[in-house]
Amino acid sequence: MPKITYIEHNGKSHVIDVSNGLSVMEGAVQNNIPGIDADCGGGMACATCHVYVKEEWFDKLPKKEDGEEDMIDMAHEPNKFSRLSCQLTVSNELDGLVVQLPEKQA
Repeated sequence: MPKITYIEHNGKSHVIDVSNGLSVMEGAVQNNIPGIDADCGGGMACATCHVYVKEEWFDKLPKKEDGEEDMIDMAHEPNKFSRLSCQLTVSNELDGLVVQLPEKQA
């Protein structure tokens, strides 16, 4: 099972085994990781699962779709490494992925 590291804004780290096929958001919600609200449940209709992907992982992820980019524009303090965790599907290729959580969700 791939390990995903979620780093809270305060620096606290959570290394979680997340099943293949789940989203990074679902892994956080199922494991009660604070900082990912997931208000829309993964429907890409909000930006409350916004994360910052560590730079070394960013280019290994599938490219953003237009709808994701539009939602990220509504997130709290987005940057070039911003992604919606609901749009990141966990697979063996993402084993070791590290995401930083923003100070707050939009």
